[in-house]
Amino acid sequence: MAEREQAPVATQAPSDDIWTKCPSCKEIAFRKEVERNLNVCPKCGHHFRVTVAQRLSISVDRGTWRELMAEMAIGDPLGFVDSRPYPNRMEQARVASGRNDAVVVGLGKIENQPVAVGVMDFEFMGGSMGVVVGEKLARLFDIAGERKLPVILFVASGGARMQEGALSLMQMAKVSSAIARYRDLRLPYISVLCDPTTGGVAASFAMLGDLNISEPGALIGFAGRRVTAQTSGQELPENFQRAEFLLAHGMLDAIVPRHQMRFTLARILAMLTRRRGNCGGADGLPKGKRRRAS
Repeated sequence: MAEREQAPVATQAPSDDIWTKCPSCKEIAFRKEVERNLNVCPKCGHHFRVTVAQRLSISVDRGTWRELMAEMAIGDPLGFVDSRPYPNRMEQARVASGRNDAVVVGLGKIENQPVAVGVMDFEFMGGSMGVVVGEKLARLFDIAGERKLPVILFVASGGARMQEGALSLMQMAKVSSAIARYRDLRLPYISVLCDPTTGGVAASFAMLGDLNISEPGALIGFAGRRVTAQTSGQELPENFQRAEFLLAHGMLDAIVPRHQMRFTLARILAMLTRRRGNCGGADGLPKGKRRRAS
């Protein structure tokens, strides 16, 4: 009896997706190893960009996140067409990201402290700011004000969305006005500037926090390096518009590595939101340690 010829077993070539190359030190590492390290290069500490889901898992207590206004969307108010119609671009971005626009807002807890959180999605059309982004952020500040909650925004954006023209630029004033109303309530707003934060977003609400902090190496600025150099006619330093440069020149309050971000935010919230006791009075002392009035 003739032996049956065995069919060759197809061997799958290893996927390039299991490796990632650090743009800073040029070292190659396992992608899973980098992800376990909170998407920070284990060799040089370079901070890779993260998705909205990764940012929320890193920053917000598990099981406490509740998204708000997820259904809010916009059509094509200006009938804008460049190489493709605006609705086509939006549909592609929505399918790829699974959300309606470039920001996610909601309520959650950080180290068991209630907080209102907004996370901008750079993968959604470069995190560009349009009408929906402005409206959701403005409403988030209003909701946080009503509920007496602190606000934390994780910002990553290329600026205003040109497909919405002047409507997108109006969002700078809208969100800034909402922040002003919120500030009158003496509630804390912390802005976390991630890589990159540029354009009209950097020129408005991203820099209006009571504390403006950043991750290491983040690109932060209004115009690009080439445009700035041509306009100023000066030779710019190597680290121009990086977080370290802005910190040295007073534009940031702190640079916080991703591994320490959650703990640092929790500590800041504890300091800024704790109730002030009756300083020097007996009511501010623990039970059993109150002095008798003489």
